[in-house]
Amino acid sequence: MVPAVVLVILIGGFLLLAGPPKSAAPEQPIAYDHWIHVTKPEGPQLECTFCHENADKSSHATIPNISTCMACHESIKTDSPEIQKLAAYSERKEQPPWKRVYWIPSSADVFFTHKPHIRANVDCVTCHGQIGQMHQVKREVNQDMGWCVACHRAQRVSVDCYVCHR
Repeated sequence: MVPAVVLVILIGGFLLLAGPPKSAAPEQPIAYDHWIHVTKPEGPQLECTFCHENADKSSHATIPNISTCMACHESIKTDSPEIQKLAAYSERKEQPPWKRVYWIPSSADVFFTHKPHIRANVDCVTCHGQIGQMHQVKREVNQDMGWCVACHRAQRVSVDCYVCHR
């Protein structure tokens, strides 16, 4: 009986530390379609940093502010139910409760910032997958330590521990 309990605890701990599954696609409060905004030929073809404007300025890329969305959607597709949901948040002066798709768990004890990656011209798809092709964003890349180290080695970037662990 005791060995079975230990096995369950070990498996549970492993799953907890492994983080979210690679294919996690959380349900969002508004069905935002990256493909329409980024890739669709007759769409606006926005750059990632247009909406995730702090990626090159701070340690976090940040989720867009409602005012960024409403700058266009006050007059574009206003009859869409999803845009009407967006407008309702704006009227209440609230941000939609977006659910993060990518994050580093605090248990990883890692310092990460987008800034050096953007300065090095690392394309967003390298770490986040083909988000511009997605109608619903899902986690395509499992950004664990082995994945990061392999990328650093392939790009001939330092893999010294202090680069990420401060």
